Amino acid sequence: MSTADLIKIIALFAAWNGFVFAIYFVDKQAARYGQWRISENTLLTLAFLAGSPGAISAQQLLRHKTRKEPFRSNLMAIAVFHLLAVAFVGCAISGRFTGIV
Repeated sequence: MSTADLIKIIALFAAWNGFVFAIYFVDKQAARYGQWRISENTLLTLAFLAGSPGAISAQQLLRHKTRKEPFRSNLMAIAVFHLLAVAFVGCAISGRFTGIV
């Protein structure tokens, strides 16, 4: 993988997480003004599709759904899954992981 490819992947990841943050912002505004809300399932799906950094950032910065269970626990589980997946892929790429025994 070239450096240019890596930069493109990082830019796409950042853009996606910005989008997820924006969706959480829209939902927070809707909650404040009693408008139509985005479903929790949709919010969690966006987080699961590589958007957990944006979702967690929005949750903390906007104080959105910080006390809502099981939403909060599900979002944290998604983030842990993503961290483990990144660690697994990183080890596989670096050659430190040869497979599951």
